[in-house]
Amino acid sequence: MKLTIDGREVLAQKEQSLLSLVRGAGLDSELLSARPLAARIAGEVFTLNYIPLREKDGEGDRPSMRRAMAASQGVIHLLRCRDSAGRDVYVRTAQFVMFLALSQLWPKATCTMDCTLGSSVFVSVRGAEDFSAARLKEQVAAIVRQDIPLLRRNVKKDAAIARYRAQGREDKARLLAWLDRDSCSEYGYGAYSDNFFGEMAPSTGYLTVWDVLPADGGFLFVYPDELEPDKLARLSPMPQLFGVFSEGERWCRLMECENVADLNELTVSGRIRELIRVNEALHEKRFSQVADMVCARGAKAVLLAGPSSSGKTTSANRLATQLRVYGKKPVLMSLDDYYIDRDKIAPGPDGKVDLEHINTLDCALFRQDMQQLLEGKEVSLPTFNFLTGKREWHGETLRLNPDSVIIVEGLHALNPVMLPENVEKNLIFRMYVSPLLPLNMDDHNRIPTSYLRLLRRIVRDYETRGSSVQRTLSMWESVRQGEKRWIFPFQENADVIFNSSTLYELAVLKKHIYPLLAAVQPEDSWFDEVRNIVKILDFVVEAQVDDEIPPTSLVREFIGGNTFYR
Repeated sequence: MKLTIDGREVLAQKEQSLLSLVRGAGLDSELLSARPLAARIAGEVFTLNYIPLREKDGEGDRPSMRRAMAASQGVIHLLRCRDSAGRDVYVRTAQFVMFLALSQLWPKATCTMDCTLGSSVFVSVRGAEDFSAARLKEQVAAIVRQDIPLLRRNVKKDAAIARYRAQGREDKARLLAWLDRDSCSEYGYGAYSDNFFGEMAPSTGYLTVWDVLPADGGFLFVYPDELEPDKLARLSPMPQLFGVFSEGERWCRLMECENVADLNELTVSGRIRELIRVNEALHEKRFSQVADMVCARGAKAVLLAGPSSSGKTTSANRLATQLRVYGKKPVLMSLDDYYIDRDKIAPGPDGKVDLEHINTLDCALFRQDMQQLLEGKEVSLPTFNFLTGKREWHGETLRLNPDSVIIVEGLHALNPVMLPENVEKNLIFRMYVSPLLPLNMDDHNRIPTSYLRLLRRIVRDYETRGSSVQRTLSMWESVRQGEKRWIFPFQENADVIFNSSTLYELAVLKKHIYPLLAAVQPEDSWFDEVRNIVKILDFVVEAQVDDEIPPTSLVREFIGGNTFYR
């Protein structure tokens, strides 16, 4: 059977794995940046342990594998750590090794993946009095040296639930009970087994760039640098972000909703309506507290930033409402109106225009306008016409009065280049908004913040712009890269970080998004991305509670019915 792997023709023998073919073709490498971790075949991601040509089809073969090979016509693309899907494979492998080491050293401890901080993850450890990050690091290194093959196996769901309960791992048993299938997949070694909802590297020896650092209450597991995978990522202190995650965990405990199984039980019992009311009340209280901070400082401008689908527009409007309680007269502005004409933006080295780049904004004009506004002068405001791709002036002017507070919303609002140089810093308040979802699948599986934002964006793009799932996914990687470069590095510059997630929204979003995802077929080039979304939603019970969600809710920005968009 002839295959084409990264443009190189190879002849596959029966029962020969992709890993063997990759090595035989000289495509393997000792450097993580160049080393293949998995493969994309048509729209799916496969482990390198996958065998393209079997002696005969067995009952355990996945039909989707056969369809993917046929759809790709034998063309295989290798995934490395610089690819987002390849990095996901590496991270899953690291998590498996990490929790395997923890189970070997402290089998009775409860270890929970609490939050992601840059290119690291914080794991809390409870019930291990002699815990030591240094000892854990030694054990991880030993497992890496053993180069243990990582093979996925299908098991009966009921047997897996019984085994997890016998091991005291109730979090995994409760989650699996909600899966509407008779079987599930897992990776294992010895008595330990786990599932991280996706493919892993062929063996533990692939984990070559990592570190374990001590932290209060647990440890930090550090991943490779995203741009230079052969190097360990540099960690910057993130006290504000960590504080918001900790606050989110307190919200989870308060609302008795710490994982997906809890959410499902609240949905089935009908108590999700109470969850909605409490969650919305907590948001309202937080907006009120931010308004307190703005007024106490005497700020005249709020610069509000956040990544895509974080709820910036609704947050700006809700903050404006709270400022009115103080007798303020908020004025809403958007950085989008300071876009440079599209035909004046120089393309990048790849010939494409990067609309996430800060150079797409007229930063000098914005600084000038802000300077003059804060000095009490009148300013002519621009408007960007997205249909023509040009900036326009329609005679709109603005002059602040003593009670005015400008709220400027935009992706780049926290970038230091947006700050006027000769203005008192206390006149400007900086706010960062992001849905930092504290909900876990189980103790070993977090729901990434980017996952929730992607769900929100898919639903909103379809409902308001008629965009397909595939179109939204095709833009998502560029959006994510822009965020990493232009938004995340400045989040700790904020005076306050607002968590715009709600614990109930996965159950609400499911009914809006699931039919769209189900229409994407295995042969589609975006099938694997869709499947990764479905893997989490398959465990979530759909909630029919839209009537309980208030019109000012952040969730309404995505499912429709938002007061601020009428």
